[in-house]
Amino acid sequence: MRERFFPLDEHFMRLAIREAERALAHEDVPVGAVIVHDGEVTGIGHNERELRQDPTAHAELLAIRDAARALGSWRLLECVLYVTLEPCAMCAGAIVLARLPRVIYAASDPKAGAAGSVLDILGEPRLNHRPEVAAGLLADVSAELLRGFFGSRR
Repeated sequence: MRERFFPLDEHFMRLAIREAERALAHEDVPVGAVIVHDGEVTGIGHNERELRQDPTAHAELLAIRDAARALGSWRLLECVLYVTLEPCAMCAGAIVLARLPRVIYAASDPKAGAAGSVLDILGEPRLNHRPEVAAGLLADVSAELLRGFFGSRR
């Protein structure tokens, strides 16, 4: 895992953070995801588990589905996924299957993260695809959004 970012990475992560804020409208955990292809947003999503009553309605999966529709392919080659929280095992599996070449996440998830915190599915050498992963971009902003959400629930 590397902390290497490019000039537009912060811009797209800020879009993912804005998307995460949309989850608050329906009392979902504020996680947002944006997929970019050739400098254009092709997929976007925020957690909708509560809204849909669907345990698979994570921001990453919704963004992957959106990008696949937009690009007309399940292979999301030459795309970058920006997500505000380290992907869980389910989302990491989908990232591998979608062949996303680069993943950038903001905050680490020490309880369920599958990009190095609890598991490292994205770095597993036995799988057929391993994206480049960069962590920590705007982590403080994302973590504060999550702390505020969970703090209001206590």
